Formats: sequence, structure tokens, C-alpha cells
Amino acid sequence: MNRYIPNQHGAWAMLILPFLLGLSVSGAAPAHVPLFLCWLFMYLFSFPVLQWIKTRKTDRYFKPSVIYGIVLIPLAVIVAASQPKLIGYGALLLAAFLVPVHYAKNKNERALLNDVVAILLFCSFIYPVVYVGAGSEADWARTTLLFVLLGLYFVGTALYVKTVIREKKNPRYYRASVAYHALLIPFAAALSLPLSIPFAVLLLRAIALPKRKMAIKQTGIAEILFAVMLYVCVLFFYS
Repeated sequence: MNRYIPNQHGAWAMLILPFLLGLSVSGAAPAHVPLFLCWLFMYLFSFPVLQWIKTRKTDRYFKPSVIYGIVLIPLAVIVAASQPKLIGYGALLLAAFLVPVHYAKNKNERALLNDVVAILLFCSFIYPVVYVGAGSEADWARTTLLFVLLGLYFVGTALYVKTVIREKKNPRYYRASVAYHALLIPFAAALSLPLSIPFAVLLLRAIALPKRKMAIKQTGIAEILFAVMLYVCVLFFYS
């Protein structure tokens, strides 16, 4: 099943959180169902495709790529037919996908720049979610602030994860992660003072957890829990 299911547990938070926060701005609509399914299968499709490009193991990744592609195409057609303005967003995603393709081809998909591009792509999903739910009456100012908040949060998470896995012996990454998380607190407080609480917790995470021995799976699962904490706090204190 590891050919079909992405093994990056924290990525599921990036997949779901923009969708849920988008719903908190616009409210839910029936059209959100095919939109989210399309988004989900785009992510699932990208996983074997990028692994195929990276490893060139056609026998391993061809079948899952085809299966996900077969599911994805009709979903994309349904979304495009019901929401034609989202075709431009799809074209933007396709163009931006060339960045992870480049890094996968060069077997450097863990590069920080690649992480940042992926984060921005994931977080941008909040815009079509809000558009589908609210249309021309959407609160784009609040949506953009949530996009920025999510982007800053996930970039911090990318820095932190490197300090517990690939760069755990690099003090520069550790200092950068701690400083970055400290700077996020006043930004969150400016949006809503109680939002500084979850970001203070994230700062403590960045300080303390790299000094503990944690398995990669444990780190990923912990990030899902931290994402749930952030979602609940944003829902109650800002959205």
C-alpha cells in the first residue's frame, strides 16, 4: 500500500486544514464535495507520479498513477463544468507542479524551497473553497489573512521537522526554527490575542522536541495533533 498512500503524515494536515478554514469563512455547500474529492485525488495522484519521476521504477508506480488518474479526470471535469472560473486555478496548479517535478527529478525533493512551494500550493486551496461557498460575496480580506496564517504556520512546521529529522545535528536550523516561531507570536496576537496561545505552544515544540528522540512516524502524527489544535483555536478565536 505504500505505493498508493503517501507516507508523509504531516502532509494530510496541509491537505485538510485550508479546506476546513475555507468552510469557516464561506459556509458549506454541496459543490464542496466534488471540489474536495478532486483536491484529494490530485494529491494522491501526485504522490506516485513524483515517486515515479524520482526512482524511475515504472513497474512500481505506473499502476497507482493510472488508477488515481482515472478517478481524478472525471472529478476535474465535474468541478470545471460547475465552476468554470476554477479552470484558471487548475492551470496555475499545473504550472506550479513543475517545481516539485524538478526537485524529484534531481532527487532533492526535501529542499526547503520545494517545501515552501508545496506549502503555498496547499494553502492556496482556501481560495477556491471560499469562492465555491460564497461566490462574489466572499470575505477575501479574511480569506487572505487565513492564507497567510496557514502559510506561515506550515513554513515553521517545515523548519521544525528538519530540526528533528534531516537537520537534527545542524544548530543553524534549530536557531532559525526557534527564532521563526518566536516571530509568529506577535503576528498571531495582532489577528486575535488568544491566537498567541497556540503559537506559543508551537514555539515550545520548536524548542523542546528536537532535543528528544522521536521516530519519523511519531513526528508526523504529532504534527496532525498540532494542526488540530491550531484549527480549533482559529475557529473559536478568529473565524
